[in-house]
Parts: sequence; structure tokens; C-alpha cells
Amino acid sequence: MIASDYLIAPNWPAPANVLALSTTRKGLAGYAGASVGAYSHFNLGDHVDDSLLNVAKNRAALLAACDNLDAIVWLQQVHGIEVCEVSDVRAAPVCADASITRAKGLGCAVLTADCIPVLFCRIDGGEVAAAHAGWRGLCAGVLVNTVTAFNCPPQELMAWIGPAISQAHFEVGPEVYRAFLKEFSGVSKAQIENAFRPSAYKAGHFYADINALAQCQLQNLGVAWVGGGDLCTYADADRFYSFRRDGQTGRQVSLIYRR
Repeated sequence: MIASDYLIAPNWPAPANVLALSTTRKGLAGYAGASVGAYSHFNLGDHVDDSLLNVAKNRAALLAACDNLDAIVWLQQVHGIEVCEVSDVRAAPVCADASITRAKGLGCAVLTADCIPVLFCRIDGGEVAAAHAGWRGLCAGVLVNTVTAFNCPPQELMAWIGPAISQAHFEVGPEVYRAFLKEFSGVSKAQIENAFRPSAYKAGHFYADINALAQCQLQNLGVAWVGGGDLCTYADADRFYSFRRDGQTGRQVSLIYRR
């Protein structure tokens, strides 16, 4: 991977054979990106009505910029809880919200524009995974399923939470609060309540800290190292796409692979 101010590298103690990054809308060093308008500049999502040719150019540039990366597995994300194990690149996108691999040179990737991207690796570097966690998938258990998909106990894993919407900008209705209280596993009622701040402007609404909910769940599962969660897609329009902020917009990618 080339050094670039435009790519965000997790600050985590991953083994040397594991490479991970999140992109920004600013592109790469020497390549601003092909997308224009609402998608400018480095949109990697092919489902947002951007030019497919421009998206293909951006994806090719990302692949070329990453050392020892042979291919990227792109998912058809549906806000679900399916985790697919991948060993090669498939002609069509896999319908899932997380992927895991032991293969070298094969990138696990998730597209986001406010939802939480979580990158996982084993402490020994033997497996890596990427998960897409919107509030629905998070509540339903996509991160639990991803942890369970590894061929090791959670105590041998680490997880990094990439750019996502922060609590200050994520207003939700009472149905979201009730869903977490009823369905969210492995997290105490007190921890859930602490992640929902009542709105002072709209009765029954809350500002939800989905980053904190993800961190609590991963820590309670026993994941050895959990970090990140401090980059807000909504607040940083210069670097990140945000669906909640802009509506029509692109997608950044969070990517992890073994070399």
C-alpha cells in the first residue's frame, strides 16, 4: 500500500502480514478520483447511481495502490447478518454484510457512508474479516456472527471500528431504542441506555451512539483489542461521504487483507 494522507490506517497492534485501511472521498496520492458532482471524487460504491465506468476506475486505482493485494471481494450489502467465507473472487457480488478469509492477497471490503465498518484480524495474522454494521445489522448480530466465523476464540481477535456517524448527528426514533433493548445480545440494559441520549427537541427520539454499542458488544464477547470509532462521517464532509448528511452521495471502503 502506498503512503498517503488520503488513506486512513488503523492505529492498532495488528501483525505485520495484515494490511488495513479506510478510504476517503479525496482519493489517493496522485489520483483524486474519477467521480464528479455529488460523488466526487473517490466513490467506490457501484449502487448509488454514479457512473459505473468512474467507479470501476476508482476501484482499479485502489487495487493498484495496495501492495500484495491481488483482488477485492465486493459484497452486495443488505443490512443483514450473513457472513461469507471467501477464498477467491466471484463474478457477481456476494449477498452478505461481512466476509472472512484465510487467503493471502484477497481483500475483505465493506462500503459505508454512515454505517459502521469493522475490520477484524486474528492476533496471529491467520484470518481477516470485514463487517458492515448499520443499526439494523448491528442490533441483529452481524458482529457476533463475524466473531463466531473465525477459527479461534474471541480472545485471539482484534477489531477496529472505522469512520461512521457519531452520536451527535445520529437521531433515531423510539423504535430503534426499543429494538436494541429487546434484541441486542451480549450487552447490558445499562450499557444500551447509556448509548441513547434523549433528544431535547423531539419527544421520544434519541441520539444513538452506535460506535459505543459496537464497542461494548465486541468487548463483552471477549475480543482482545477493540479500538477506533472516533471518526465521524457526518461531521467531516471534506473527507467522508455521509448519507444522513447528503442523501445522494458516494461510499468509502474499509478494507483488510493478508499478505
